[in-house]
Amino acid sequence: MANGGQEILTGDDGSATHEANDAGAPDGAERRSRLRQYQVGLLERVQAAQSGAVDTGRALGVLIGTRRYLLELTQVGEIVPNQPVAAVPLTRDWYLGLTNVRGNLTGVADLARFLGGPAIAPGPDTRLVTFGAGLGFPCALLVSRVLGLRRLSDMTAQAIDASTDGWCAQTFTDSEGQAWQRLDLGQLVHDPRFLHVGR
Repeated sequence: MANGGQEILTGDDGSATHEANDAGAPDGAERRSRLRQYQVGLLERVQAAQSGAVDTGRALGVLIGTRRYLLELTQVGEIVPNQPVAAVPLTRDWYLGLTNVRGNLTGVADLARFLGGPAIAPGPDTRLVTFGAGLGFPCALLVSRVLGLRRLSDMTAQAIDASTDGWCAQTFTDSEGQAWQRLDLGQLVHDPRFLHVGR
């Protein structure tokens, strides 16, 4: 979220990490160091959720294309920087290919393109969010930006849209009126369209 010349990254405790981007900002090395510290802390919280150390009322907020999504922490594996992906011939345009994440061959999908929108353009904020090991599905989503942890109790649940795919049918509205779709990776991995990547 922008605040003048700063980018605010909100943590699960309501605190915010500021990244200055104006003329008086810290140099690139310091900025990268702060960003790494934030990402490490966020990953630790995700891993704590997977081990049951925190309540399940929090979700990982991500921006995919122009839409905000909430990912259940127990369904998330890792958040890693965007990295080279080897294209696989004769696959759909939303299936970007394969990459190596800590020695594991992982498929990478562009959910924005899968849903019929424009492809996500790689940039300094793009990340790969891998699926949790418990899903048994070695895949990662390319996300435009990681938005930090969100408390569902701070949001208002909207009526489930029966006309929408079950894995993204639940919408929440935050205090600023922003809409967030709850993305159920456990259901997504059983969607036949998502499973059939070949053309």
